Amino acid sequence: MGGISIWQLVIIAVIVILLFGTKKLRGIGGDLGGAVKGFKKAMSEEDKGTEKKEEKIESPKQDASFNNESSTEKSKEKDQA
Repeated sequence: MGGISIWQLVIIAVIVILLFGTKKLRGIGGDLGGAVKGFKKAMSEEDKGTEKKEEKIESPKQDASFNNESSTEKSKEKDQA
């Protein structure tokens, strides 16, 4: 009642093949596959770049906190003197 049977899918596929032709459908399939492949590649490159940026960001924070502590200690020493 609500689902599409296999025969309905076959009829739709035959109509699409008759309208567009196999050569054009092959080209569309290749273009779509290339687009998906390019998208996956871009996403994996972005993830690698993000990980590297996070590592770079974490390192200066640790150095900055160390510098803040040493400057705090210096200011305390000046106050005591």
